[in-house]
Amino acid sequence: MKSRESLIRLKRFRVEEKRRQVAQIESMIAEFERMATDLDAQIAAEQERSGIKDATHFAYPTFAKAASQRRDNLVASAEELKEQLAAANAEFTEASEELDKIEALAERGAGDRVADPNQPPRTATAR
Repeated sequence: MKSRESLIRLKRFRVEEKRRQVAQIESMIAEFERMATDLDAQIAAEQERSGIKDATHFAYPTFAKAASQRRDNLVASAEELKEQLAAANAEFTEASEELDKIEALAERGAGDRVADPNQPPRTATAR
């Protein structure tokens, strides 16, 4: 009985840990995408200010080149995080299913004891 409760607590903790991990990855992806969008706006403003939109032009603004590289890195990082998110979601689903199974077993076990409290405990019989 005690070990079953401990197991349920452990599984609940793991499910919550996976849920937090998924939420953290989702927030990082959103932040990276927001930063990339901000950089796009800054690049466009710099190109407008300088009047040069061709990145291969010799007078293309250095800030725009650096911001463009940073934006590309953020987009690549967000894509990698999306792969991690898929894996984290799979782990979360697996942990949730394990918890559901264990809770169902615990309820069934508790239901058996509650259904007939007068029944004597089962003992092993030798044949």
